[in-house]
Amino acid sequence: MSTIEKVKPGPGQESVWDYPRPPRIEIVKKPIRVLLNGTLVAEADAALRVLETSHPPVFYIHPDNVSLDHFRKTLRTTFCEFKGQASYYTAQVGDVKVVNSAWYYPSPTSGYAEIKNHVAFYPSKFECYVGEERVQAQQGDFYGGWITANVVGPFKGEPGTLNW
Repeated sequence: MSTIEKVKPGPGQESVWDYPRPPRIEIVKKPIRVLLNGTLVAEADAALRVLETSHPPVFYIHPDNVSLDHFRKTLRTTFCEFKGQASYYTAQVGDVKVVNSAWYYPSPTSGYAEIKNHVAFYPSKFECYVGEERVQAQQGDFYGGWITANVVGPFKGEPGTLNW
């Protein structure tokens, strides 16, 4: 692995290189909104975020705050060494359909029981907001991290980070 040039956080910022491994879950008490095709599909006054070294946070929204009528379960699954097996949703609003664009853990490992059935969204597929800030998508479209102005990297998923 080559030397990683970490960005020094400024006032009010945090570095993904200070996040732990294995990941930590924390509550974020900020408004969270997710839109698809101009329609609000998720909204919450607070959410859970998972923090893992080198990754922007992934936000998980309680299913009671997600308009699940816009979502259909798919056969896709993936495995996280920490959280266990994830299942996926395809979302559709009007004629806009985004396949395998949100995920959840129906039976997470014991250390991550808090996120059971909470829904995470790929910000490259939806408009995602923390407060009034529209988040940027983590590159690579694999991890689903939400990049906001208060988070600095570099981030896993960018070119040249495959072996981090």
